[in-house]
Amino acid sequence: MKAIDRKSLKPGMILAKDVHVNAQKIVLLSKGDIISRKDLAKLAFYSIDEVYIEDEIVTVSTNESDANYNGSYTRLDRIKATPEFQEFKKSFEECSESFKNSINDVILKSKEFKVGDLMAPIYRLLKKNPNTNVVFDMLHNLREYDDATYTHCINVALISNILAKWLKMDDTEIDIATQAGLFHDIGKVMIPEDIIKKPGKLTEKEYEEIKKHPQIGYDVLKDQPVSNHVKNAALMHHERCDGTGYPQGLKAPQIDRYAKLVSIADVYDAMTSARYYREPLCPFTAIELFEENGFTKYDSEMIMTFLKNIVNTYISSTVKLSSGEIGEIIFVNQDSLSKPTVRIGDDYIDLSKRKGVTIEKIL
Repeated sequence: MKAIDRKSLKPGMILAKDVHVNAQKIVLLSKGDIISRKDLAKLAFYSIDEVYIEDEIVTVSTNESDANYNGSYTRLDRIKATPEFQEFKKSFEECSESFKNSINDVILKSKEFKVGDLMAPIYRLLKKNPNTNVVFDMLHNLREYDDATYTHCINVALISNILAKWLKMDDTEIDIATQAGLFHDIGKVMIPEDIIKKPGKLTEKEYEEIKKHPQIGYDVLKDQPVSNHVKNAALMHHERCDGTGYPQGLKAPQIDRYAKLVSIADVYDAMTSARYYREPLCPFTAIELFEENGFTKYDSEMIMTFLKNIVNTYISSTVKLSSGEIGEIIFVNQDSLSKPTVRIGDDYIDLSKRKGVTIEKIL
C-alpha cells in the first residue's frame, strides 16, 4: 500500500483505503475499487489530491483502437474538414495570443486596461459563429490546447456568453457574463508558471499559492472600468452554494449571480480540456458528475439550464461506449441527461436502462 497523488493515478489501480469527501465522512470511493476514468474525474471534481492504492494493478481495456468502428467519417471529422473550422481555429489562436499579450501588458507592465480592445476578439469569434451548437462543436475540436490560463479564459468567456443566452438574459447582462468569463482567472497570471504547469502533485504551500488567484484577480480589476459583477466573478468563481468553496467559504445568497454562472462554465471547461497531467474528459463524464454532485454546489436553475442545453449540442455525434461499441446519439433522456439513447447499427440502446455502460468518448 502506498499514497499516490491524483495526477499519477492510472485506470486499473486498486484503492487501499476509502476516499471521503472533504471532512464530511461521505464515502466517495471504497477500498478495493478499481480506479476507472470516471473515478479520476470524480477525484478531480472534489479536488482530492491524494489516495492510497494497493501495489498490484488490474489491466483495464481502453479499446483505444476503436476496433468496432467501421472507419466512416464522424461528425467531428466532418467539422474539422470544413473551411469554417479552419477559420475558427485561426481566429481562436489569434484571440488567445492577443488576450495573452494584452493581459500581460496590463498586469506586468501597468498599461491601460481597455475593455473594448480585450473583448473585441471574443465578439468577432461569436459574430462569425452565432449558432451555439456550432461554437461547442468548434471548441470540442480544439481540446488539444493545454493552457490553464489564457485559452481557458477564452473558452469560459464563450461558454458564459452561451449560458447567459440560454438563461434568457438581456444584451447588457450577456455582455457582463462574457466579460466575467474572460477575466475570471486573470489572477493566475501572477502565480508562478512552474506551479501552474506542474505535472505532479502540488505541495500544500503550492496549493495555497494557487488559491490566492481569486483575490489577486479581484485586486487587479477593482480599479478598472468594469462592472462590479465582473470583479466579483474573479473573486468568487471558486465559491460553491453549499459553502465548500474558497477563498471565503460563501454560501448561495452571498455569491454574485455572475460568479455562479462563470463557476459552471469554468468547471465544465476545466474538465473537458486537456491538462498537463491528463487528457480531456469526455463531456458526458462531466455531465454525469454535475448530475450526481452538482445540484448542491451550483445554482439549481443555472446548472439545470446548462445541462439540458449542453447535451442537445451533442445530438448526432458519433460516440464510443465503455463497452467498446460505436454509435450515434439520437435522443436525449431528460431524466438522465448523461445517458442518451444511442443507435448502434439497427439497434437503439437506451443508456439510462443499460447499467454499467457509459459514453466514453466523442469521436
